[in-house]
Amino acid sequence: MTRKMGYHWHLRKIMATRDMFATSDLVPLLAERGIHLSREQVFRLVTQPPQRLSMDTLAALCDILDVGVDDLIEITAVNEQITKTVNSSPVPKPAPTVRRSTIRRPQGL
Repeated sequence: MTRKMGYHWHLRKIMATRDMFATSDLVPLLAERGIHLSREQVFRLVTQPPQRLSMDTLAALCDILDVGVDDLIEITAVNEQITKTVNSSPVPKPAPTVRRSTIRRPQGL
């Protein structure tokens, strides 16, 4: 059994503590650090937990906000447990239902 891992993205909360309430405020600050994202990309980055994030962007956010990675991303363990099937035998499927069939030969053969 292994635990499924999750995370909480705290960018919006940290921005608020720095009096940064408009997501567009990040666009020029990121550009100063060589990260060129559109306003829409920055909006998604702030409002939704990213599935993929470049290390350059993460480093720039940490520099802009003067925080560490662990301030932006909080790793959590999800309470449900999932079973690995790689090393264990798979759960057997039930046997198919047996049905009788009748084979009829065409008349003439």
